[in-house]
Amino acid sequence: MVEIRVVRPNDLDDLYRICLTTGAGGDDASALYRDPRLVGHVYAAPYVILSPRSVFVVEDAEGVGGYIVGAPDTRDFETRLEAEWWPSLRALYQDPSHQSRASWNPDQSMIHLIHHPRRTSNEIVEPYPSHLHINLLPHLRGAGIGRRLMEQWLATVWEMGSRGAHLAVGAANRRAIRFYRACGFHELEHRSRLALAPVWFGIDLTPSAGGSCTWRAAG
Repeated sequence: MVEIRVVRPNDLDDLYRICLTTGAGGDDASALYRDPRLVGHVYAAPYVILSPRSVFVVEDAEGVGGYIVGAPDTRDFETRLEAEWWPSLRALYQDPSHQSRASWNPDQSMIHLIHHPRRTSNEIVEPYPSHLHINLLPHLRGAGIGRRLMEQWLATVWEMGSRGAHLAVGAANRRAIRFYRACGFHELEHRSRLALAPVWFGIDLTPSAGGSCTWRAAG
């Protein structure tokens, strides 16, 4: 029996665990980071604290094994991160910018994001103001659970007034790219010339968008 439900405060450690266990393009990143909470500090925990209405978890007999986190308004979320989330972490972790980037280890690369978070371009945020991250442990993949989780999240942010959502995925993560396309996302024209840059996807949530609208019934 698999349940999809709204996140609870006591799920936070599970999200940290899953974020690390899937933090290498869906594979386990535990061996990459000395601090096991760093990846979750950036990509999971702030959503539980600042935007819990748009966070859902997957729970089965083994416990919480997946989640989808996101924010209906990316710009508002970025503002809240600056005021309420990053300051305490910046006091805890030293900015590595004084060292050569070539010498950074994975921890330092993640710490740099805490001190200098990326800001998604207006070209993406204006038509697709919401954003998300989704992760499932391997035993929950391939059974339609990710699709159900995505539909629940899209229905929720649509009901909160969102007109579109975006996400970024590594170009080498072909499995995830196939999944996002199957969920109705399309690749955006905004492209970087950097070989390791992520691929950006968006989905139009307005009534005039057409196409599959199964997510609208998910809530």
